[in-house]
Amino acid sequence: QVQLVESGGGLVQAGGSLRLSCAVSGRTLSRQAMGWFRQAPGKEREFVATIIWNGGSTYYADSGKGRFTISKDNGKNLMYLQMNSLKPEDTAVYYCAAGNQRYGISWYSRPGMYDVWGQGTQVTVSS
Repeated sequence: QVQLVESGGGLVQAGGSLRLSCAVSGRTLSRQAMGWFRQAPGKEREFVATIIWNGGSTYYADSGKGRFTISKDNGKNLMYLQMNSLKPEDTAVYYCAAGNQRYGISWYSRPGMYDVWGQGTQVTVSS
């Protein structure tokens, strides 16, 4: 089974940067979708970005385009979310998630398409 552990969250001023990491353990990933989601208090879980482990295709929510970059290091079994130009509205608990790759318009943006989740890491952006 795939297991995920996030790290790298913290407190940062608006305009600053953070890099989140997701350590992946368990079976070797193949045809695997790895995503970042975030959830603020009182809000639904929101898609941030996804990378397909085998192939490297990436997908971004409009909210992070141009500011966030998702990447992976196969040798270290790590997935990253580099977040630049952070805004207060980026404040949330960020989760990494894993699921089997699917097909269809925006399938990757649905939390229900992922069945393994990390514990989350808090990102707080002050104004």
